[in-house]
Amino acid sequence: MICRKLAASLIIGTLVLAGCATAVDRRATAREASAEAAYPPPGQFVTVDGIRLHAEVRGSGPDLVLIHGASGNTRDFSFALMDRLAPHYRVIAVDRPGMGYSDALDGREISPLVQGDLLRRAALQLGAEKPLVLGHSYGGAVALGWALTAPEPPAGLVLLSAATMPWPGGLGAWYAVSGSKLGAATVLPLVTAFAPPGVVQSAVTGIFAPDPVPPGYTEYVGAPLTLRRDSLRVNAAQITRLRPHVVEMAKNYPRLALPVELVHGDADTVVPLHIHSRPLADLLPDAQLTVIPGGGHMPHHAQPDQVIAAIHRAAVRAGLR
Repeated sequence: MICRKLAASLIIGTLVLAGCATAVDRRATAREASAEAAYPPPGQFVTVDGIRLHAEVRGSGPDLVLIHGASGNTRDFSFALMDRLAPHYRVIAVDRPGMGYSDALDGREISPLVQGDLLRRAALQLGAEKPLVLGHSYGGAVALGWALTAPEPPAGLVLLSAATMPWPGGLGAWYAVSGSKLGAATVLPLVTAFAPPGVVQSAVTGIFAPDPVPPGYTEYVGAPLTLRRDSLRVNAAQITRLRPHVVEMAKNYPRLALPVELVHGDADTVVPLHIHSRPLADLLPDAQLTVIPGGGHMPHHAQPDQVIAAIHRAAVRAGLR
């Protein structure tokens, strides 16, 4: 009798859990569809090694490729920066693999080196043979991966608040959970299904701090795209695996004999200046570091004039202007 009751309880529990999982899946699927309807791909697609990558192209002049950071997409650049650069450069903003509307590298290596090589070949398909390459945050590691793997290096690099050096300690509870197989299977669908707008706004505010979030940015940037289950999973995997990659990459930074402009706020708590750009500037043979007093993690929005000036300097140093 006890065994029968236990079996019945297990069956009922399993059915309840299955029903809950189905309800979460349906709600998550509906929210993903709503996000993609609200924020359709604004650019074009190129395919490299069977991976479809999304890119926006604007302007004319020397080629400039923009690589966004974690949890981002091309909208981070098209919000304001691309239009300011378009009179001077042919600007190509690319969704990194698994973010925005670019395919994920499922079953493949996801290192910054692999991503950098993939984006280099995508840019080549778009006619950019030796561009300037700008990388923000995680995108800075990808820009360096591009330079380290390219048969011919880019004309120069502009690295904004770039995550490029090994850091002490861990990444916190969120990435410990979201980067695990169990968390990806259980927690991330719940986030997609139920995360309220206030959580998104709070996260954006924290990323910009201590600088203010520009009016209209949160609504424009397409944060619901980042909350899709696959995007959350890819982002967590890329972040949790970044440190061992930069440990190895840093050994080769001194051989990068190309002009590099570094821009970093000294109040950036997401990617701290003293851990990343200061030691990186010492390793690179031809780097110039611009420190923004009181600046946070998003200088291309909070201090765009300084970022654009750094791009122009890199272009002059590379012989493009």
